[in-house]
Amino acid sequence: MRGSQQGQSHGGVYLVDLARKSVVQTIDWNRSDIDWHGRGWDRGLRGIAFDDEIVFIAASDELFAYSPDFQTIGSWRNPYLKHCHEIFVHGRTLFLTSTGFDSILAFDLDQREFHWAMQVQQQEFQFKGVIFDPAASDGPLMLNKLHINNIYCNSNGMYLSGLRTGGMLHFNGKTILMSVELPPGTHNARPFRDGVIFNDSAANALRYSGRSTDAEDRAMVVPKYNADDLEHVDTDSSGIARAGFARGLCVLSDTVVAGGSSPSTITLYDLAHNERLLSVNLTMDIRNAIHGLALWPFE
Repeated sequence: MRGSQQGQSHGGVYLVDLARKSVVQTIDWNRSDIDWHGRGWDRGLRGIAFDDEIVFIAASDELFAYSPDFQTIGSWRNPYLKHCHEIFVHGRTLFLTSTGFDSILAFDLDQREFHWAMQVQQQEFQFKGVIFDPAASDGPLMLNKLHINNIYCNSNGMYLSGLRTGGMLHFNGKTILMSVELPPGTHNARPFRDGVIFNDSAANALRYSGRSTDAEDRAMVVPKYNADDLEHVDTDSSGIARAGFARGLCVLSDTVVAGGSSPSTITLYDLAHNERLLSVNLTMDIRNAIHGLALWPFE
C-alpha cells in the first residue's frame, strides 16, 4: 500500500490471509524524507517480488531486500531509478520500471548490482529501445513521457506498459512492438491464457480479453463503497485519491486472480464463473491505495 497525504504514515507492507480475512502489517512506511512533487511520486512502497528466501520491495528510487520475517538484508540505489512502480523476477534478474526515465532497469540477483538498462522511446506510432549502462553518467534524461509502470517477462520476451504507451508493448531482445492496444490509464497489464489481463483503472474494473472468442472476455467491477462510509474523502493536489481506482494484480491460477482497488481493498475474482469470490478491506481511507500484489511463497 502507499499513501497520498503528507504528514501521515504512507502505507506499508501487509500480509493478507484471504481465507481467514486476517491482515498483518509487516512494514509501516512512515519515512519523513518523501518527495511530494507531482502525481504518483515518492509516496511509499511500490512493487514486490521474491527470489528464494529474499523479499524484494521497491520504493521510488531504492530497492530493498528483506528476509521472510522482514528483517532488512540490504538496499540499493541507482541514479536512473526514479518513481519505480512494478518489479518482476525472471531468471537471475530482477527487472524494475523506472517511470521517471521511461526505462527498465535490470538488477543482477547474484552480483547484487544494476547491470543493464533500456530506455523506451516513441516516435509517432513506433517504439525503440535504447540500451544504456546504469553505472555510467551518460544515460537518458528524466522526462516521464510514457509513464511506464508495469513489467512482466516470460520465455517469449519482455512485456511492458504504462499510462501513455497506448497498450502493452513487447520487447523480443531486439525490437519493441505493440502487442495489444489497451484503454488509457491501464495498470498491471500482462499476458494471460490466450489474451491479456489488466486493470482498467479509468473504468474501475479488472479485465481479461482473449484472442479466440468474445465469450471469454471479462470485466470484473471492483467493489463499490457508499460515500458516507469513506474516510477523508478530500483528495490530494492530483485528484487521484478516489474510491474504486483499480490497481494491483496477482494471478493465482488459470481462472482465479486477486486485484486491488481503493480504498485499500483486495478482491478475489473467479474468471471462469464471472464472479467475485471475496474481498478484504484494509482501510476506508481512500488516500491509501493498493499498489503491488504478490502471492506469499513462504509457510
